[in-house]
Amino acid sequence: MPLSVYVLGLAVFALGTSEFMLSGLLPPIAEDMGVSIPRAGLLISAFAIGMVIGAPLLAVATLRLPRRTTLVTLILVFGLGQIAGALAPNYAVLFASRIASALACAGFWAVGAAVAVAMVPVNARARALAIMIGGLSIANVLGVPAGAFLGEHFGWRSAFWAVAVASAIALVGVVTLVPAIPLPAERPRLAREALIYRDRQVWLSIAVVALAAGGVFCAFSYLAPLLTDVAGLDDGWVPTVLALFGIGALIGTAVGGRVADAHLFGVLLSGITASTVFLVALALLAQYAVAAVLLSFLLGVSCFYTAPALNARLFNVAGAAPTLAGATTTAAFNLGNTGGPWIGGVVIDAGHGFAATAWAGGAITAAALATTAVSLRLHRRTRASRLVARAPVGETAVNPVRTDV
Repeated sequence: MPLSVYVLGLAVFALGTSEFMLSGLLPPIAEDMGVSIPRAGLLISAFAIGMVIGAPLLAVATLRLPRRTTLVTLILVFGLGQIAGALAPNYAVLFASRIASALACAGFWAVGAAVAVAMVPVNARARALAIMIGGLSIANVLGVPAGAFLGEHFGWRSAFWAVAVASAIALVGVVTLVPAIPLPAERPRLAREALIYRDRQVWLSIAVVALAAGGVFCAFSYLAPLLTDVAGLDDGWVPTVLALFGIGALIGTAVGGRVADAHLFGVLLSGITASTVFLVALALLAQYAVAAVLLSFLLGVSCFYTAPALNARLFNVAGAAPTLAGATTTAAFNLGNTGGPWIGGVVIDAGHGFAATAWAGGAITAAALATTAVSLRLHRRTRASRLVARAPVGETAVNPVRTDV
């Protein structure tokens, strides 16, 4: 695996820490800014909205720019966004800083994923993407709990300053270790690439990604108040539980990245099923501290176990659009990261309590599971049709379908 792929994973560590650290900072941010916890939760949705908009927008806007120059510029803008958040005098400025940071984060993800995929053979795509996602997993192991620890002991703004420092380190790594990536000899034609959106499998894959991510983060975004107000744990436990989620995420990414290339649909079906079961169990057992802690760890495993397969599936079905594939994948994940926290906030505002976010999340991941089954059925039928069509006249294809379950 090229060294530059690992460097991209390092940069993703800084991006991921910023994206998810608010899960452990919502109570102090809400108190400092004078807003409710559900409204503070909209800061998570704001970041995700910026990712959804920024991924395709920046993928197109930077089309003619050298890849390394683009990555350097985006990580620099992202770091400045963290500084703006740390200095934000009110909720509106903090909200705006989250959107600006998300735009840069989205562009980095889209361009970085395309660069990683371009540097490896087709049968190693999931592993390359797993290394990038591994940066996100390590962010959940170290960055997010560290942000919660800093927020508890030094104020939530200190967490933003820490991410700004991490971004500066990532910037140095990209400048010094990511090689210059030549632009394609033939300029991509966006009108032709946009034809991928006529494919039902592309839209099914987008839906699976959005629903799978949205279900987990519907509950995860409000994990801190769930642990303290429902499970009865002290505030000091929040960083520890977030670290356990991150350790689970790291394990899930490592295992999922190993097997997804060979058993893509098998990983999707088993991983999303596990997330659904764990969310339902969390809804039922949230008042028991031991169960809440254990299920937080297991959710990290199941969620990130599917992540390499979700990425690889979208790159496979959108492979004819190298410019838009990475952007589409990033946007799909963050559609879920936008809708999940919003739905969780609606559930809380309706008076159902923090544990009810897990019920809502389980319903969303169940919809992801059903959508995956539809995609698999269409995949099998399409492959069978193609094999029969290629069979010589007068012959019948024997065992024409071998799925990757």
